[in-house]
Amino acid sequence: MSSPPLLQLEGISRRFGAVQALQDTSLTVRPGTVHALLGENGAGKTTLMRVVFGLLAPDGGRVLWNGAPLAIASPSEALRTGIGMVHQHFTLVPAMTVAENVALGGAGRFDRAQAEARVNAVAARAGLALDAQARVDTLPVGAQQRCEIVKALARDVRLLILDEPTAVLAPSESADLLAWMRRFADAGNAVVLITHKLRDALAVADDVTVLRGGRTVYTARAAASTEGALAGAMIGAGEADGTARADVRSSEGASTRSPAIRTTAHTSVVLALDHASWRDERGIVRVRDASMAVHAGEIVGIAAVEGSGQHELLRLLAGRYEAAAGRVQRPARVGFVPEDRHRDALLLDAPLYENAALDGAGGRRGRMPWGPLRARTTELLARFDVRASGPVAVARTLSGGNQQKFVLGRELDEQPQALVVENPSRGLDFKATAAVQQALRDARDGGTAVVVYSSDLDEVLMLADRVYVMHAGAVREVRGDREAVGRAMLGEETANGGNANGGTGREGAR
Repeated sequence: MSSPPLLQLEGISRRFGAVQALQDTSLTVRPGTVHALLGENGAGKTTLMRVVFGLLAPDGGRVLWNGAPLAIASPSEALRTGIGMVHQHFTLVPAMTVAENVALGGAGRFDRAQAEARVNAVAARAGLALDAQARVDTLPVGAQQRCEIVKALARDVRLLILDEPTAVLAPSESADLLAWMRRFADAGNAVVLITHKLRDALAVADDVTVLRGGRTVYTARAAASTEGALAGAMIGAGEADGTARADVRSSEGASTRSPAIRTTAHTSVVLALDHASWRDERGIVRVRDASMAVHAGEIVGIAAVEGSGQHELLRLLAGRYEAAAGRVQRPARVGFVPEDRHRDALLLDAPLYENAALDGAGGRRGRMPWGPLRARTTELLARFDVRASGPVAVARTLSGGNQQKFVLGRELDEQPQALVVENPSRGLDFKATAAVQQALRDARDGGTAVVVYSSDLDEVLMLADRVYVMHAGAVREVRGDREAVGRAMLGEETANGGNANGGTGREGAR
């Protein structure tokens, strides 16, 4: 007699006001398997898993655990049941040690020695290298993720939900995490992997489910699935839809190719750093003796593990920071698209035409030309396919993808000489990602010097003509395949990577 599913969701529904987030949604997770959960942004993936983890109560349907009905009212109940969840945005306390974070939520008096021993034992059993005494804010992002996993495993969970776990990892770290998932499942446990990366899903999953509009629209064995079928299910097109297949090739096929220098008529240097350094308010050097150059008509990619200084480097190039040492060359106007559009790029409660005025606002004098700005905003919405009711629409009412297209369109509206973009597709769904990436290519082809950093290395390799890698504040140009770039991200030397501080000495010519 076969064993029942470890987890079974039947007819789950959940509404937020007028929005039906989940509707008659189903999912079956077999013991001993990795189950990939796919879908565009807003499809309901995380909402469904929050129901499983006790963060949300369903409006209808039922949850079964080992074949028996289960009602989970809180994450603590989920953990006691054997269900753990590692969220996309970590929930660790930075000022605490690994052991202290793992012990949070436990019962009784905190015993430091006992907590550290527990972390060491769980980490060793799982094959996850972790220093129990290290403060979390000193750990690289890969180690922080291992801490989140150990925190769940210390509760003896049998089902682990991982929400976009490879989004901020270097390639070798991603490979290690996928291999660990496989081992965890092979031991009789199960993993639900929420991901946008079709390559990751097909590489490690046994089963695949796709949600669209809060409904289950596809479920199958991974071995019987293709990237085209999954993409078609995600966006509502069939396997025969050529657009869906082309999108998959562009977003997934880049992982194996080497960044290549394009031959263009544009050869002038537009953006450059010459032994530039920058330190934060505490005096910590974040960018160290950096030299690099970006030419007109090319996309230069920045690859880095979180905390390597890439965010500060981008702001140096964009003119938001001034170098503490060395020299920065930049044109009069540099467009800048920060990764946190809500905090750094939009006035969420203002109309779009007022948000359009933020472009160049620091250099404006006199009365605002509101009439022309409304007309310009109307043209911008049409040109960049921003779905909004018009220029008076409030920025907050737009979807994340349309907000990103608006910010990018605003920065590109008058064809700047240079554009600096940070995580252009983070949080965007399949179609919005494709639109934003195409806008970057169009800007390059129009002669703009484009710099792109993405925490998704595949996106960097797909977009970039050349790649610079940052590690510990230093920058160098790397020529080679995905593996070479990944090694450089972790600080390893590469045979073709140039020197650690200044690329390859080819800044003046291509």
